[in-house]
Amino acid sequence: MLIGREQEQQRLLEAFNSNEPQFIAVYGRRRVGKTYLVRETLKNKFVFEHSGLAQSDRSSQFEAWKSALSESGLKNAKIPATWIEAFDMLKMLIKSSRRRRKVIFIDELPWLDTPRSGFIAALEHFWNGWASGRNDIMLVVCGSATSWIINNLINNYGGLHNRVTGKIHLKPFTLHECELYLKGRHIAMRRYSILECYMILGGIPYYWSFLKQGESLSQNIDRMCFNPDGELYNEFHSLYASLFRNPQPYISIVTTLASKRVGLTREQIAKEAAIASNGMLTQVLQDLEYCGFIRKYTQPSMHVNNCIYQLIDPYTIFYFQFIAHNIHHDKNYWSNTLESSTHRAWCGMAFERVCMLHVEQIKAALGIAGVASVAYAWSAPATNDGRRGVQVDIIIDRNDNVINLCECKFSKQEYSLTLEDDMSIANKVERVAQVSAKHKSIHVTLITTFGIANNAYFNSIQRVITAEDLFKP
Repeated sequence: MLIGREQEQQRLLEAFNSNEPQFIAVYGRRRVGKTYLVRETLKNKFVFEHSGLAQSDRSSQFEAWKSALSESGLKNAKIPATWIEAFDMLKMLIKSSRRRRKVIFIDELPWLDTPRSGFIAALEHFWNGWASGRNDIMLVVCGSATSWIINNLINNYGGLHNRVTGKIHLKPFTLHECELYLKGRHIAMRRYSILECYMILGGIPYYWSFLKQGESLSQNIDRMCFNPDGELYNEFHSLYASLFRNPQPYISIVTTLASKRVGLTREQIAKEAAIASNGMLTQVLQDLEYCGFIRKYTQPSMHVNNCIYQLIDPYTIFYFQFIAHNIHHDKNYWSNTLESSTHRAWCGMAFERVCMLHVEQIKAALGIAGVASVAYAWSAPATNDGRRGVQVDIIIDRNDNVINLCECKFSKQEYSLTLEDDMSIANKVERVAQVSAKHKSIHVTLITTFGIANNAYFNSIQRVITAEDLFKP
């Protein structure tokens, strides 16, 4: 059951039906469904299929390659001594195939590039020296180590420069796609619960696949995340260890960012995570950004080289707020914390992140889908004249001279603005106006689950966006 992914499927099928050589790179974070997409779209069309082995040496990779060649029909396949020899044997297999279109699918390609293996040079030799000259070849490669795919294939400035003919960045599901996924699996869940589930799991199809019929959301989360036998009990460390050969600096950075609602600058990260501000930090931040765990943005008046990095991966945020704190190994920890202050604080931050991941839906609801804009969180410290510091959940800074100052409020019913809310919003509008272009109007926008209650303060809101809007395609 392949939910959504229409554009990605179309791109793969267009490449398959082409009369030219095709080199397609599919990338995206772990568990997002890359392998499933390729297999479901091109099922039964592979001449050769292989997957790299995680954390394995070159000899193990060669043994697995030989096994894949044998399974694909190459007679008398042997264990190659070099990657040049490995690709030569692949050529022999391709030449023996009678298929009109020879589709080669290599999954988890980055794991084949072990230290000093010569893999990149051999891949370059295979493609440039042979495969690119044949109109019947379609090479599809996948990788969860997104930064490796981008740096070594898409942005390669050596022999593979501009050799990739198509790239597919597979992103997590939206709320709309998660709802379709649940319907396809005949799991009944109200949109409020789907939203809360998204705040926990994000849009990762693999995580949603463990939800069971007949269990409440709380029962599902307790079983999946807090039971030692649960499918996601050890997911956090498995996730980062599978993506990065040295996961510790990556974990240190996401740990540092986990409690920072707006985010931190590079120098602040280096200081708080106790990591040297050098090239390694640049690489780690870039890797985390490419994999979708963090995002980078700038605020008005901020120098472009002093960006802010914000943790946006829902599961990672959930891990630090709850799973990491379950020191007594309570199998019902989630259910037992539902009415706690920790849960309420997490709801606010998690809902804000979901809204940030659905900015396109918010813009569509505002009627500005075609208007160029940038979206970012914003904060300012307290002033010397006694005004409190402010923190704005989302600012949508538009090219049509309007700024949407967005307040994100997760609520079980219509949100009722208070006097404190009203004063806080007025302070935020004033502070944003001081740093924004003078000709821009500021529209206060409330993003909440069920809308706004009609009371003495609701007129301070220009537009209201509800969870229903976030579920739009």
